[in-house]
Amino acid sequence: MNFRLMPLALLVFIWSFPAFAEEYDVYYLGGQSNMDGFGRNQDVPASLASELEGVFIFHGNSSPDGHPIDGRGQWAPLRAGHGYGFQSDGKQNRYSDRFGAELTFAQRLRQLDPDKNIAIIKYSRGGTSIDESSAGQFGCWEPDFSGGTGAGKGVNQYDHFLAAVRQAMSDRDIDGDGEVDSLNPAGIVWMQGESDALYSQEVADRYQQNLKRLMDLIRASLRVDDLPVVVGQISDSGADNKKVWPYGETVRKAQRDFVEQDSAARLVISTDKYGYSDPWHYDSNGYLELGREFAEAVSDARSKHE
Repeated sequence: MNFRLMPLALLVFIWSFPAFAEEYDVYYLGGQSNMDGFGRNQDVPASLASELEGVFIFHGNSSPDGHPIDGRGQWAPLRAGHGYGFQSDGKQNRYSDRFGAELTFAQRLRQLDPDKNIAIIKYSRGGTSIDESSAGQFGCWEPDFSGGTGAGKGVNQYDHFLAAVRQAMSDRDIDGDGEVDSLNPAGIVWMQGESDALYSQEVADRYQQNLKRLMDLIRASLRVDDLPVVVGQISDSGADNKKVWPYGETVRKAQRDFVEQDSAARLVISTDKYGYSDPWHYDSNGYLELGREFAEAVSDARSKHE
């Protein structure tokens, strides 16, 4: 290219235009405690003991309903410690001794397509329902939530999620190499529903409608109408020989119906075979398997819609 023959204005335009260093497929991971993750870091296999190449995560700080909008976090290479107990003040991450599905999710996606870089936005909160009437002490994802006072008036999990996405997507150099990165929304992974299966039949009956509305809003926030959605089917440990989630079958059917009616959605049903570390949460092997199943499902959904 002969730069001496170009007009000065064109040269300035070329030199000032940012070069894209890397492209990243962005996945949002959300829900309640089985998305938080209760796997033990001591059980992480050697292949996941160090940072995964080409994978970054923005883990939004979990905050209760009725509190000022939060979502603080920072991009960092993916490693163990993004499970229950993780915290971030937006400047520094405080890792926990737990992990969730994110580790094997990213690992399996990289195995399926080694040329794709992965960026994960994670925001979840244990015990949360979608339906406001079953929020209890944990919170809900109902966009029209009206509780709280002062700066926290009307603020709930959906608002904290939006704040996390806004902060994550506003950082245009997630790998810190000094060049602008391209962040392309690629999928939503949702593990939630247990709390909606706990309170009443009426709440459980509303789950399909609530789930559809919320997934449509999350898609809209990521600006892709038919963005693939993968839903993890809730399961029941049967602790003490009784149902932990009394209305679980209604919610499970609602999850199946949602996926059947949405061509870009997939359902992961392997949760029925996982072991448990307590009556509510999978064991370490369960989270390792869940991540792989999520990756396989979202890869299938993407291949059918590209």
